[in-house]
Parts: sequence; C-alpha cells; structure tokens
Amino acid sequence: MSNPIDLDPFARFRAVTRARIGLGRAGDSLPIRAVLDFQLAHARARDAVHGHVDFAAMAARIGGQRPVIHLKSRAADRSTYLARPDLGRRVDPAALAGVEKGDWDVAFVIADGLSAAAVEAHAEIVLAACLRRLGDLKVAPIVLGEQARVAFGDEAGEALGARMVVVLIGERPGLSVPDSLGAYLTFGPEVGRRDSERNCISNIHADGLPHETAADKIAWLIREALRLGLTGVDLKEDMGAAALPAP
Repeated sequence: MSNPIDLDPFARFRAVTRARIGLGRAGDSLPIRAVLDFQLAHARARDAVHGHVDFAAMAARIGGQRPVIHLKSRAADRSTYLARPDLGRRVDPAALAGVEKGDWDVAFVIADGLSAAAVEAHAEIVLAACLRRLGDLKVAPIVLGEQARVAFGDEAGEALGARMVVVLIGERPGLSVPDSLGAYLTFGPEVGRRDSERNCISNIHADGLPHETAADKIAWLIREALRLGLTGVDLKEDMGAAALPAP
C-alpha cells in the first residue's frame, strides 16, 4: 500500500506550518477547496480590520475591578484611521482635557489597532494575567484607545504621568491568523518616541503565544525596564531561569 507521504510530498510540511504550500492544481488553476479557503481567510482578515471593538462593554467589565479611561484618537472614523495613520497615533485633544497625572509605574492601553477580533478575543485576558503579576506596582487607570495605533500610547502614558506604557493592540491580520494581539512596551512615554525605543511581544493568539506566557514576558520586561530606565533595542528579553511572581 502506498505511503501517503509518497503521494503527497508536502504533507509533512503542512503538518508543522499554517503556510499555504503544495496546494495542488485543477487544470490551470488551484483546486476549489484551496480557492475557497483563501477567500474565507481574506474575508476574515478584512472583517478584523474593519471590525469594531465594543469598548462600552469592555469598560463595564474592566471598570468593575479598576478605573477605566476611554480615549479616542484624532481619526474621526475607521475610514480616516486606515487612510491617515498619523491621526491614529495622536489622542484627541478634547479627550485629554479630563486626564489627570498621577504617580504611576505603568499604564496599560488597550487599542483596537488593525484587528478588532484580536482585541475582543485576547486583550482582557492578557491584561488580567499581567495585573496578577504586577501587584506590587502602581498601575494607572486602564486606557481604552479607539481608532488607535501604537504611538497613541505615548501620548496617553505621558498624560497620565506613567513611567512606562504597555499597549495591547490588534495586529495587522494575515491570511492565516486574523486575531493576533501584540504588546508594545515603552519607557518614558511621550510624543515623538521612536519604534526603536519600544519592545514588542507579538503573535499572542490561540495558535501562537499563550496568554499566560505572554503575561510572563510582559511582566518581566516591565520590571527590567523600570529597573534599567529604558526599553527598545537596549533591552533584550532574557528571562532565563529567573523566578516569576506566581499568577
């Protein structure tokens, strides 16, 4: 009896990757299953980008445990947000008027970014896991950022007076994962920070980095950033065998 591997030499590779390889053909085109799978993945990616995070419901859930601040970027709507990335990096000045500075070690910002699906599925879980590991630190009110990009957190963190900011944001969806969450950490948040001054933990989703592991990494980086007074290219993730606070 023939070995399936011999009949399909790409089978062994598909078993370890989500990449579309060895799809085969039907005449001069792809098999209908591969075509439909691609169209479905593309539709899910578009839905993630154009989707809407229910920040009101999220504020109600988080607000039962911690203070919450809902801020919007300078992008008036989703179409503007997608066409003008610069507006998504800045907070609406009117919203900042009600933000008070405090003595905070870290501020968390949940931003919709480019995947509403990622934020809805993972942001609150990762936030809660991080907070369990940071009980000894002074955490600012949780910021919910609408139509927000990564640099949005710089202005929000600066307004709050936080020593550093962590932005949990929906990452740009691909054709294999439409709901991937990213975490961006910046010490000394202020308008104008460069991307090289941040640390990023990416691919937080069901088939990627688990929530608890992501929280371990985020908590470790926060503590190291506060100890060293920096983030970015000079802060390397090297958790090693260091003991982590119990969740």
